[in-house]
Amino acid sequence: MKIVVCIKQVPVGAVKIDPETHNLVRSNVEGDINPYDRNAIEAAIQLKEQAGGEVILLSMGPDSYISSLRDGLAMGADSAVLLSSRAFGGADTLATAYTLAAGIKKIGNVDLILFGRQSVDADTGQVGPIVAEDLAIPQITFAENIELHDHNVLVVKRLLDSAVQEVKVTLPAVVSVRAELNQPRYENPLNIQTSFEKSVTIWSEKDLDLDNSQIGQAGSPTVVRKVYAPDKATKQMEQLPTHASKAVTQLLSELNN
Repeated sequence: MKIVVCIKQVPVGAVKIDPETHNLVRSNVEGDINPYDRNAIEAAIQLKEQAGGEVILLSMGPDSYISSLRDGLAMGADSAVLLSSRAFGGADTLATAYTLAAGIKKIGNVDLILFGRQSVDADTGQVGPIVAEDLAIPQITFAENIELHDHNVLVVKRLLDSAVQEVKVTLPAVVSVRAELNQPRYENPLNIQTSFEKSVTIWSEKDLDLDNSQIGQAGSPTVVRKVYAPDKATKQMEQLPTHASKAVTQLLSELNN
């Protein structure tokens, strides 16, 4: 089984906004693997341990993202691909998914594509489903349990707000996973050391079959008009009387003002 896990590096600590593009500044910014993506990597490794095959990490971003790919390799992935070019900069979810889908096509013969349920910096949860649409294959979101039946059938339980849904899908498919699915394994020192012996391939737009009008800012219909930090307003707290009726009277008076 050939499994591709799409991962994203998210900023650690304070973030910076480009004043002209209004996008997050990702170059030379300390980052880590998106937490939900670690669950996706763990799921891929467990499926590989069960059925054999390989796990390939795929990400899009500046060269600094290699550090996160190395972390994923230390967890047990076999190799990694980074889609990196200035032409990809400023991409929204639509352009990002289009580029990732092109990377998956170039990898070739992929059985399963895994995503975390969403990234903690943007919280859209859109990229995985859009990739599935671009590849014209089935998608399952919010997976809390994945079981491999036969060699090409998955039975997935989806944890929704008020229900649990069981879905059976024939591969290839895209699945986004929840944190409830598993506990990501620890990167021990030996695996960290051997991760530097595994390959990280870098592809630009020149290596992919792309329509350049659909990548980066040119391919992003979403426009960020303004980004700002909320005002930190300080309000004075007032203690209400301990007597219930007096407290209610004072509270109603304050609410009416």
